[in-house]
Amino acid sequence: MKNRLRIIFWLISLCMLGINGFQAYWLYSTYQLNTAQFARTAHEALLAVVQQEQLAAVQTLLQPATAGSRYGRVALPIRQLDAADRTQLQQLWQAGSQRPTGALAARRQDDSVAQAFLQLLLRHAATPTLNLSQLAEAYQAELRQRQAETAFLFDTLATATNRRAQQVAAPAGYPVQTPAVALPHLPGVAVRASFRPPVPYLLRQMGGLLAGSVGLLVLTTACFGLMLSTILRQKKLSEIREDFINNMTHELKTPIATVAAAVEALQHFGAMQHPQRAEVYLAISQQELARLSGLVEHVLHMAVAEREPLQLTPETVRPAELVAELVQQHQLTSPKPVQFEVDVAATAVHCDRLHLRNVISNLIDNAIKYSREQVTIRIQGQPESSGWRLTVADDGLGIAADYQPAVFDRFFRVPTGNLHPVKGFGLGLYYVRQVVERHGGHLHLRSEQGRGSAFSVWLP
Repeated sequence: MKNRLRIIFWLISLCMLGINGFQAYWLYSTYQLNTAQFARTAHEALLAVVQQEQLAAVQTLLQPATAGSRYGRVALPIRQLDAADRTQLQQLWQAGSQRPTGALAARRQDDSVAQAFLQLLLRHAATPTLNLSQLAEAYQAELRQRQAETAFLFDTLATATNRRAQQVAAPAGYPVQTPAVALPHLPGVAVRASFRPPVPYLLRQMGGLLAGSVGLLVLTTACFGLMLSTILRQKKLSEIREDFINNMTHELKTPIATVAAAVEALQHFGAMQHPQRAEVYLAISQQELARLSGLVEHVLHMAVAEREPLQLTPETVRPAELVAELVQQHQLTSPKPVQFEVDVAATAVHCDRLHLRNVISNLIDNAIKYSREQVTIRIQGQPESSGWRLTVADDGLGIAADYQPAVFDRFFRVPTGNLHPVKGFGLGLYYVRQVVERHGGHLHLRSEQGRGSAFSVWLP
């Protein structure tokens, strides 16, 4: 059994480790994808802003020709063009006049010609300048429109002869960078944006995934924990039942053996010839049979209570009268000297008389069993603001702190170092808990090993 539980524990641990590892890998992959998506969005926004700046610069070169047309000519200083620029302008003119037959090829050629002509125009603008603050504001507005706004640094870079920006390390604390975007009207200059970790953007993109993943992990962990707790509880209950069976076997064998010995003496050893001796044997047999009947009836009552809910018949009860009756009964039947100190207020309580009497009797009986050669039991009962409280305290052996959470469990008995040192089956306190909870009350135990125990019952 222990090996099987150990295997189950390790299998559950491996399953939890695998599930958590897979979830962590999946979330990390999603984080990387969303970070890359943010970088692409930031790059596309930067390209859009630079293109808008280019269009604004081109519009300053366009001049209207007549009142009826929107634009008529381009203010291009032809005389300032060198031989290479003039040659490029002629090639662009020829390329634009020779259109391919296919529509897609024609659109691509138009785009290429337009881009090359645009760069030629911007290179020969009157005063090529760059307002970096204005460009940064436009870039921030574009990021806001794309729902990717976050803190960034905006700076310029020098480009090499092949128009590609030189590699420059990212500023500290700004790990995400966009590729450098060249400015056609400023040869040798490019702009780049560096970002802090885009936590708000990632939370917007991954908020649902994170919440679902965390919820799934919590639910899975709780299910595995509940299953493991149930298995361990069943194991503990199985061990307690085995101890209960051992105790029950021992308790049943004693009266059976005593009655069998008495009957054998009456039959074979001439006890019937001596009326006084026969009467003693019969009294012993009757006492042991009554004890045996009580044991069987006790177990049957517990079996019925396990199958069906406890039925209560509430009525007006005076606990002081029940306590006085039970104190007198236990003083007569207790196998050891018992001293009672009773302080119960003469108050009426609305509850089930039979079950309340059994609760008080079980608590007193439990105090007598787990005591030394003699015991002093203090019983106090007083009304409270919203209920009534009864406390049964003793100066007996006490209960170790490790066992206190389980004393109200079925079949549980506090170990005392021997298999059968105390008569009982661990059913009394379980029954007490059932009755009190069925009334809507609660139990409290205060105990210290070697200094006795105090059981407190509160009823509404």
